[in-house]
Amino acid sequence: MANGRLAHSRVGVLGTGEVGRRLAAGFASRGHQVMIGSRDPDQPELRAWLSGDGAGIKAGTLAEAAAHGELLVLAVLGNASEEAIAAAGTGNFSAKVVIDAMNPLDFSGGFPPKLSITGEDSLGERVQRALPDAKVVKAFNTIGNPYFVDPSFSEGTPTMLIAGDDEGAKRSVGDVLADFGWSDVVDIGGIEGSRELEAICIAWVKIGGVRSAWDHGFTLLVS
Repeated sequence: MANGRLAHSRVGVLGTGEVGRRLAAGFASRGHQVMIGSRDPDQPELRAWLSGDGAGIKAGTLAEAAAHGELLVLAVLGNASEEAIAAAGTGNFSAKVVIDAMNPLDFSGGFPPKLSITGEDSLGERVQRALPDAKVVKAFNTIGNPYFVDPSFSEGTPTMLIAGDDEGAKRSVGDVLADFGWSDVVDIGGIEGSRELEAICIAWVKIGGVRSAWDHGFTLLVS
C-alpha cells in the first residue's frame, strides 16, 4: 500500500454525524478544502460544530458537497445511503474515488445490532452498483471514529482493512490513510470484501458491549 502523501484537493463528505464530522475534520487538518454535505446544512447542531471543531469547513447540500469534492466520502447512515446518493446526484460521483465509511446496521432487535444486508451482497457492493462510474473503496468502517486520524493504542498499531475494485483508487485511499497516521493498511481485494468488513464491524460492536468500552481495534499479526 502506498505511503505517499495525498496532494491537497477538494474533498466532499456526505453526512454530518460523528463519522462524517471526524473525517471532514481529518481532511481539513491535512490542508484539504472540505465541504460537508447535509440534507439541512442550516441545522443548528451542524452550525455550532462549524464554528468550533469544524472551523474552516464549508457546509452545503448533499449535491453541493458531491459536486465540490474531487474525492468523496459517504458517511451517512448505511441504510439511508442509496437515498442520499440519489439526492446528491449520481453524476456528481462520476470518475471520482468514493470512500464508503458506512455500515448497514439494523437495531430493530435492540443491541447489539445486526447487518441489514447479508449473504451474497453488502452495502459496499450496493454503493458501487448505484455509482457504476465511480471508484468505491470501503474503509474506516472497522474502527471507532475517535481513531480515524492519528490512531493511538497502548498495545500496538491497529490495522485498517480496505476493499474495492479499482487499484488506483485503493492507492489513493492508501495515501489518505498514510497521511492520517495509519502505518498498517491491508487490501483484502474487490468490493465484495465489504461483506467481511461490514461483519467485522458487528464483531467490533459486540466486543464493545462486552467490555463496556469502545477503545479497541484490530491488528493483523504475521509471523
